[in-house]
Amino acid sequence: MRTKLFLIVILLVTCSGYAQQDAQFTQYMYNTININPAYAGSRGALSVFALHRDQWIGLDGAPKTNTISINTPINNSNIGLGVSLVNDKIGPTNENQFSVDLSYSIPTSETWKLSFGIKGTADIFNLDVDKLNPETAGDRQLQSINNDFSPNIGAGVYWHSNKAYIGLSIPNFIQTTRYNDNDVAIYKDKINYYLIGGYVFDFSQEVKFKPAVLTKMVEGAPLQVDVSANFMFFEKLTLGVAYRWDAAVSAMAGFQISDGLYIGYGYDNETTKLRNYNSGSHEIFLRYEFFKNNGKITTPRFF
Repeated sequence: MRTKLFLIVILLVTCSGYAQQDAQFTQYMYNTININPAYAGSRGALSVFALHRDQWIGLDGAPKTNTISINTPINNSNIGLGVSLVNDKIGPTNENQFSVDLSYSIPTSETWKLSFGIKGTADIFNLDVDKLNPETAGDRQLQSINNDFSPNIGAGVYWHSNKAYIGLSIPNFIQTTRYNDNDVAIYKDKINYYLIGGYVFDFSQEVKFKPAVLTKMVEGAPLQVDVSANFMFFEKLTLGVAYRWDAAVSAMAGFQISDGLYIGYGYDNETTKLRNYNSGSHEIFLRYEFFKNNGKITTPRFF
């Protein structure tokens, strides 16, 4: 069992080192603050968000991610504030990231705003070697890491209206070495560059359509592109599909339970060779928002 786990962990760390260093989300369009601090406060409400992701079900040591965030505009100013916590478990590793986001928005027209954001992050990383089965028992070069702390800083811009958005961000500017062997980085967090965009088309009073895209670039890794298409019916039910280039296809659904409460679910089906070893990935989230306009949302937002 441990031998299998060790092999899986090597695979997962390789995937993380070259493709998925930041926690990966299928429904990123509802969780934008994790990758772009300029998003903080952009919805015009106190927004509380929680998500759980189980990736590659059935694969030992597969990633499990939990995140919770709160963001809000500050009174009637152009300032937005957000805090978030992301817990990411992959095999023997357990990583917690606590972030504070600050944004400032400038109106560029009657309907558009340009927001600038900065992100400060405290990262705590753990590696439990007892969950591994090394070739040489008692290898002193393979040691556990307990509560390894590293700070980071990021920034982003976000240009948005009630119908469209485009954003560019770098959540972490500092490259962090997680494990050294004779001054050689075995695991290293590299800089991730994100470009996002989306537009809402009003097909009718009852039906809205929003295509969206997320592009992520990491040094030494292929370009990652996520494209999605969501339909909103009667401002209540959302159904959609997504495609992660050369990685997975996804189905998404959401429902506006009340003016403030929204629930969403996503399922990923791998298109790589990993599909032979797992039964897909599941993602579920809840969002609750407090509005100032008599508790009512004035313009239903897709993002």
